[in-house]
Amino acid sequence: MEAYRDQYATMFNNGNGVVVLGISADADTALQSWAKDANFPFTFVSDPTKSIAQSYGDLAGGNYTRTVFVIAPDGKVTYRSRFNVMSKDAYTQLADEVKKASGR
Repeated sequence: MEAYRDQYATMFNNGNGVVVLGISADADTALQSWAKDANFPFTFVSDPTKSIAQSYGDLAGGNYTRTVFVIAPDGKVTYRSRFNVMSKDAYTQLADEVKKASGR
């Protein structure tokens, strides 16, 4: 995550017009503290009841998986993925999807 924070301006169009949401079951206080301490420019959403995950079918074997959404400037969700934070390919794909959503 730190590499993408540091490359936010180039990889994520500096957040202009595109919203990237990371959703997990982590407590809101934990997400807020972590994001603040690491100075992440992304938006994290806490879903402790797993209602968002259930709505989008993102429960794998009853376990919550982290999900990332890309929302285009017109407000449409253009990408949704169960996000593997340990996979470099996941970040590359996310950056590509942000570029597509922003029209770059």
